[in-house]
Order: sequence, then structure tokens, then C-alpha cells
Amino acid sequence: MTWIEGRFEENVITTTLEQAMNWAQQSSIWPMTFGLACCAIEMMAVGASRYDLDRFGAGAFRATPRQADLMIVAGTVTHKMASRVRRLYEQMADPKYVIAMGACTVGGGPYFKYGYHVVKGVDLVVPVDVYVPGCPPRPEALLEGIMRIQDKIRARRINAKTGTASWSKPGELVDVQMPVPHHTGYVQEPEVVLA
Repeated sequence: MTWIEGRFEENVITTTLEQAMNWAQQSSIWPMTFGLACCAIEMMAVGASRYDLDRFGAGAFRATPRQADLMIVAGTVTHKMASRVRRLYEQMADPKYVIAMGACTVGGGPYFKYGYHVVKGVDLVVPVDVYVPGCPPRPEALLEGIMRIQDKIRARRINAKTGTASWSKPGELVDVQMPVPHHTGYVQEPEVVLA
């Protein structure tokens, strides 16, 4: 028997403010309604009754980035769409998370070698927290990705000096600006090596 047992009435829970905030956020993730290609069908299946994303506290898909805190990039990201994806990401409120869903989103997929119009991974456009591979990935794989986002939220620590949440060392703030890939339309010719 520990020293705290028996000192409080029943149904009393002790926790920290940090743990309570993380629990509240991981239990109310709001994904953005955002699908680019065929992987979006699997994302829709996760929200339907068979897989029931609501039981994880993430079933309320939001139609605007200002109300969402999770972007599920589901489908092929082209160079034309990359700037729009970046704009939507920047409009989301902090803290925000990104799941890259599908082979095309993760690394270009079947378009990697000859698809001049496809971004070779959405991590060149926005910072990605969880990768869900597959072509297309099963709904269970996306559920696993959302559970990994919840684990990341659960491990978040609040910095006492600045009042901000981070996953880095205490007192260290990381601000990284990522360039948006742009396709110029010109092909760079490879250098010819004469032997």
C-alpha cells in the first residue's frame, strides 16, 4: 500500500496539466477533408461505419484547414498541387500533424522514375509525422497511422519557459522553412562522360 492510497475519496484522479491536455487533444483529433487521388477512397472507408474512426476520437472530418489539426495527404501530389498543399498546411493551427498515405504520397510511387509531374514524396512540401505505405493502403493501416499520431501527442512535453509544446530538448525551439518544389518544364541533360 502506497502513501496516497486511502487519503482521497473514491473516483479521484490525480494527473498533471500536461497529461490532461495531451489526453484531451489525442482524443479529439480533427482531420481535414482532403483527398487527392485513389487513396482518398480508403480514407473515406476509415470514416464509414465498418472501420469507425469515431471510436478513436478522430471522426469529425473538417472542411476547412483552420478547424483541422491533422492533414492526411491521400494520393498523388503533383507539382501543380504542391503549392496548394503547402498553403493548406500553413493555414492549419498549431499543433498540426501530417500523415502521408499511399506509395505516391510517400515517395512518388509508380511515377517515381518517369513521372516528371509528380513530387517525389510529400515530405519535400510539408513535414510528415507518420508514413502509411501501400498502393492503396488498407483502412487498418490508416487507423494504425492515426494511433501513431496519438502516441506522438501523448509524448508531447510543454516547455515551462516559453509555454510551447515541443518534442525537442527543453528550451530549444526548432523552426524549419521548407521550400516548395517547382517544376520549371525544362529537363536538365545529364553530363556525358567521354572515355
